Amino acid sequence: MPETRKILVTSALPYANGPIHLGHLVEYIQTDIWARFQRLRGHECIYVCADDAHGTPIMLRAQQDGITPEQLIEKIGQEHREDFADFHIAFDNYYSTHSEENRELSETIYRRLRDGGHITTRTITQAYDPEKEMFLPDRFIKGTCPKCGAEDQYGDNCEVCGSTYDPTELINPRSVVSGATPVEKDSEQYFFKLGDFQDWLLKWLDSGHTQSEIANKQKEWFEQGLQDWDISRNAPYWGFEIPDAPGKYFYVWLDAPIGYMASFKNLCEKTGRDFDEFWAADSKAELVHFIGKDIARFHTLFWPAVLYGAGFRTPTAVWCHGFLTVDGQKMSKSRGTFIMARTYLEYLNPEYLRYYFAAKLGDGIDDIDLNLEDFSARVNSDLVGKVVNIASRCAGFINKRFDGNLSEQISEPKLYEEFVAASDSIANKYEAREYSHAMREIMGLADRANQYIDEHKPWVLIKQAGEEKTVHDVCSTGLNLFRVLITYLKPVLPKLAADAEAFLNADELNWNSICTPLVAHKINPFKPLMTRVEQDKIDAMTEASKDNLAAVENDKTISGPLADDPISEEINFDDFAKIDLRIAKIIKAEHVEGADKLLQLTLDIGGENRNVFAGIKSAYHPEDLEGKLTVMVANLAPRKMRFGLSEGMVLAAGPGGKDLFILNPDEGAQPGMRVK
Repeated sequence: MPETRKILVTSALPYANGPIHLGHLVEYIQTDIWARFQRLRGHECIYVCADDAHGTPIMLRAQQDGITPEQLIEKIGQEHREDFADFHIAFDNYYSTHSEENRELSETIYRRLRDGGHITTRTITQAYDPEKEMFLPDRFIKGTCPKCGAEDQYGDNCEVCGSTYDPTELINPRSVVSGATPVEKDSEQYFFKLGDFQDWLLKWLDSGHTQSEIANKQKEWFEQGLQDWDISRNAPYWGFEIPDAPGKYFYVWLDAPIGYMASFKNLCEKTGRDFDEFWAADSKAELVHFIGKDIARFHTLFWPAVLYGAGFRTPTAVWCHGFLTVDGQKMSKSRGTFIMARTYLEYLNPEYLRYYFAAKLGDGIDDIDLNLEDFSARVNSDLVGKVVNIASRCAGFINKRFDGNLSEQISEPKLYEEFVAASDSIANKYEAREYSHAMREIMGLADRANQYIDEHKPWVLIKQAGEEKTVHDVCSTGLNLFRVLITYLKPVLPKLAADAEAFLNADELNWNSICTPLVAHKINPFKPLMTRVEQDKIDAMTEASKDNLAAVENDKTISGPLADDPISEEINFDDFAKIDLRIAKIIKAEHVEGADKLLQLTLDIGGENRNVFAGIKSAYHPEDLEGKLTVMVANLAPRKMRFGLSEGMVLAAGPGGKDLFILNPDEGAQPGMRVK
């Protein structure tokens, strides 16, 4: 057993303006498996995280919702905590970047960098919204790409041709906040002199602290010299004010990673741990970050340089992962594959997803695909058909024929030794984040265990005179093999492992406990440990996901690419002719309790009233809608939602958020009139 290690591990901070979805969960499940594995091996592994709670999007979202930013981040933070807990993500501390610990650490780091000569100021020209009287972040400006002419592109890069540019170069720019044409305005800003650390960063990147493909990508920034990094924003801005700089705030990307330190400091205050033991420049502990490849630049250039320049330790490792696709395509609302964590939990066991992600994840940055057909087949085959099947095949004989007592010997000691001998190989794969290879090896052992049981056929032997002892030994050996497999799977399936520990009536399993088998030991009555994935549950989940009509907006920590919903497969004229569009009068509009995006509409379609749930709350207040005419799909089959029965669909268009427009017919239209 290697020497006990001290490890602080983190995941990227989810942004506090929207819910967790399956794309996010790739990272948290990957990190949680690694942290649980380290603890299972006897190491001290502390896992901290926090909500990223600052920035313009949160300020604007709070204004839109009519609440304070504090109320918004508290509400979203509670939802995040519940989602993570229900997916068995075992944080030692989950905090918020909007904390006194983070303010103090951000100011300390800033002052150390300033006093070290690594902060400079200069006047720059920025886009300014004359209506909202605020400077605009790049992502809050849209216009025509100056390189290829593509319309509706963000202020920092074109999603069509991939070009990057300054927002002042956009053609026909507009503010996403107000729609006004931005003007140019001079402003003094604060910059971190990243170039001061160019030589040090090159050595750091060459020292194996991140994957080689990530290191090589970051080195492209060195070709023309590392540029200063703008770390300030002007009021109004939701964040921490820069010391001795009234009206200037730390850019969210400065204080967000400092949130790792703040969350750990908060844990230290609660538990008496030593902050410096993990964060001092000469710390012997390990610091390991798990992040998505889309934010590698911040974590492998800016963040190490900021820490080094401020006299703190730098990361031991920054491990990047790829994005999540579903059924081979980007997550999509229209196909029901943009699946929120909470929606998944309403229909499926969270450990199904933990295992499936583990079976897909390697140590690289390739995207992984959640193929829903393969998902059910693999979970049913591997977990239910192989692993749990071993226990269910053997437990009945032990409980019914031998009063729950295991035999005094392992009938095949060499087979058991073979299972235990796989420990180092599987451990090495977990350590290297090669989870898919570890799962493959574990399932190979599960096949071997089932083969052993099939060869001895205890269900046949039990009917033969004088074979009870053989049955006892075979089934006892089978349960011991099951115990080894569950130990190997414990980082991935903590709930299944806990249930198996209760069934086996043994102490909590750890990596060393498998060295000694359970003999002459009484187990508890067997209860089903896991049921099969049912297709109707998957169908219901994807159908429910289609109810999320408004996208998660401005999510800068997304761990999987969002789809701008692609055009669906082609239909013919006969298909289109089946759609019955009718004028409807909105006679009543109400908020829906427990729904962030939906309004409940009562529609008059000409002598008949319909109840429809519409995802337009971000754009309309109920009182704005009553009495208006709109267009609805009248012959859409009713759909049962968790809020009630929806009897049609209201048509709307727009990019989402507040820019979502009801398709209003001409004023001369009457309820019930067909739209042609």
